[in-house]
Amino acid sequence: MRAFAWIGKSTLNTLLFIFSLSAIFPIVWMIYSSFKTQSEFTLNILSLPSEWNFSNYVEAFKIGQLHNYFFNSVYISFISVFLIIFLAFIIGYMLARFAFPGRTIIYVLFLFGMLIPIHGLLVPIFIEFRSTGLLNQPYTLILPYVAFGLPIAIFLFETFIKQIPKEIEEAAIMDGCSTFQIIFKVIFPMAGPVIATATILSFLYAWNEFPFALVLIQSPELRTLPVGLTNFNGQYTVNYPQMMAAMSVTVLPVLIVYLAFYKKIIKGMTAGAVKG
Repeated sequence: MRAFAWIGKSTLNTLLFIFSLSAIFPIVWMIYSSFKTQSEFTLNILSLPSEWNFSNYVEAFKIGQLHNYFFNSVYISFISVFLIIFLAFIIGYMLARFAFPGRTIIYVLFLFGMLIPIHGLLVPIFIEFRSTGLLNQPYTLILPYVAFGLPIAIFLFETFIKQIPKEIEEAAIMDGCSTFQIIFKVIFPMAGPVIATATILSFLYAWNEFPFALVLIQSPELRTLPVGLTNFNGQYTVNYPQMMAAMSVTVLPVLIVYLAFYKKIIKGMTAGAVKG
C-alpha cells in the first residue's frame, strides 16, 4: 500500500472497485446473456433479456450433449486431483523427512517439471500413446494431467512439511502412533492450506485443459467440456446465447471449488515462505 500512497486513499479505492468490476462483469454478462434469444443478443449484446428464456439450457443439454461432456470432465478432474494430492503428499513427505541416496536428484527432476512447456510435449505424448494403445480410453487424459500436476504439488507439500516441527511426530510416536497414523492422522490434517491450494490448481488445469483433450481423445462420447463447447460453433453462424448457457454450466463447478477453498489459498501459497 505504501507504493500507492501518492495516489490517495479514495482514488485507490475507486481504482480497486473499477478493477474488481472489470473482473466480475464478464461472468455476469455471460450468465444473463444465456437467457436471451439469438435476435436479442444480435441487436444489443449488453442489454438485459426482455424475458428470462431457459430454453438455451435445455437445448445445450439436449442437442449439445452437454451432460455427457460434463460427466467426463467431472470424472477426469476428480480422479486426477485425488491422485495428485495423494501422490504429491506421500512424495513430499518422503523428500522432506528422509535423507536417502538420490534424494536431491529426484527433487530437482520434479522441479524441472514446472519449467517444461507442457503443450510442447503434445506431439511426443500423442505418438507414445498411439503406439501403446492409450488413445481414446476413459483414463487417457488422467495420465498426463497427473504427471503435469505433480511437480507444483510436490513442491508445495515438501516446503510446507519441512516447516512442521519434528517434535510433533516424535510426540505421536511416544503415544504409540504408527508411521501410517503419523502421516495421515497427524501431518495430513495440518497440511490443509497446501491441500486446498494444490486442489484448486490441479482442478483448474484438469477442468479447463483443451489441447490434450482435443488431440488424445477422438471419440465424441469421451470428450470433455472444453472440447464439447466447440460443438456450439456452426459452420457459418454461432448461437451465442446457447453457447453462453453451456459456458455458464462449465464455469459453475470452478466457482464452487474456488469458494470452498479460497480462504486457504493464500496460506497454502505462502506456506514455508517465512520461518516462524
